[in-house]
Amino acid sequence: MNEKKITDAEKLAQQVGMTLRAIRKKREISLQELATLTDVSKLTLGKIERGEANPSLTVIWKIANGLSIPISSLLAEKEEVVISRKNEGNKVLSSNEALTLEPMFTDSGYGSLETHRAFLEPMGEYYADAHQEGVIEYVTVMEGRATVQVQEQTYELNTYDSIKFRADQKHGYLNPHSEGAVLHFVMIYTNA
Repeated sequence: MNEKKITDAEKLAQQVGMTLRAIRKKREISLQELATLTDVSKLTLGKIERGEANPSLTVIWKIANGLSIPISSLLAEKEEVVISRKNEGNKVLSSNEALTLEPMFTDSGYGSLETHRAFLEPMGEYYADAHQEGVIEYVTVMEGRATVQVQEQTYELNTYDSIKFRADQKHGYLNPHSEGAVLHFVMIYTNA
């Protein structure tokens, strides 16, 4: 018997695709309209909806921002009780693979709060486009050290240091050190 084992990445791609299609159908918008809203090509969106593409973190943010939803609406599994264990949940990589994001929790449905665990590689950098209006981001360094950039200002954070900022502006995470950093994100969507 030649059974193909489905990988976690394939499961995530299928989940994101089904969720995206359900949201698009509920809002009664075409793939072309979604492409215009998100600045993601119609071809790419079609592949995502069919579970044929595993979108990068940047693409997922574009989709979430275009639809004005938390990214966890696309990534989170729908269960009543959820335990988030390191390296066991969904993972999304930045396009340069410097940042691995593990969605942890969200409030119910298209809620207004979500949490993520992130691993920033040594000497790694990840820059995020502005999120949708009204997103407030709280970041705590759980291991290592990191630099958070908000617009042109940089902030050095050590283990257990935290920062809060409006994420509806350009921001980034830098790890100029030889050890990896573990970050904990809490994102509040004030317009959700």
